[in-house]
Amino acid sequence: MVPIVGLSIATIACALEQGRFWVQFLSQEDRIVHDVLEAARVDLDKAAAIAYQAQSLPIGRFLLAPLKLKKPTPETFRLALEAAGDKEFAKMRKGDKLLESVVGIAPLLGLLGTVTGLIITFNNLNIGGGGASESATKAAAGIGEALITTASGMVVAIIALAFFRIFVTLQSKQVDYFAEVGSELELIYRQVWYEPSVSNHTPSTRDQQSAEY
Repeated sequence: MVPIVGLSIATIACALEQGRFWVQFLSQEDRIVHDVLEAARVDLDKAAAIAYQAQSLPIGRFLLAPLKLKKPTPETFRLALEAAGDKEFAKMRKGDKLLESVVGIAPLLGLLGTVTGLIITFNNLNIGGGGASESATKAAAGIGEALITTASGMVVAIIALAFFRIFVTLQSKQVDYFAEVGSELELIYRQVWYEPSVSNHTPSTRDQQSAEY
């Protein structure tokens, strides 16, 4: 029971930490995205400043990665988004390994406690001697006590699995959301900033002919 209690404490601590992170993150995410995208249509430096102020959150760091570059090509812009996204998704999954381990280990510890408890109970059971009813009562009490570890291990595993599935679902939604936001930011950069600057610096056919003469 001691390691099972330890796993339960670790599970609750991990769930509270991750829950606090997700509540804080989701409550501010849409506002940050809206402000950055609106600013990016007018001034990239202003958009970068807004993302910089929100870099304590994954979405802020994700949007800041390409905006802090100096006149990048669209390919470089997209590469910065993808690299930042992969880095943030890895951070979001930091508690998953612990919860996965608890889901696998807690029931096994419960079964181990039950088996060892049954072994001790049957070793102390006097079948051939007198007082058979008293021995049977003690055996039943010992078996019931031994089964507590199995039940405890399963409860801890179920709780860890529930939190794990919730966090995995949130992470999956964030992958899609980050991809959508990144595509929109890249499109703004291409249409508003990159393509007009390229067309302005491209000499016309008449200018090229004049230069040749």
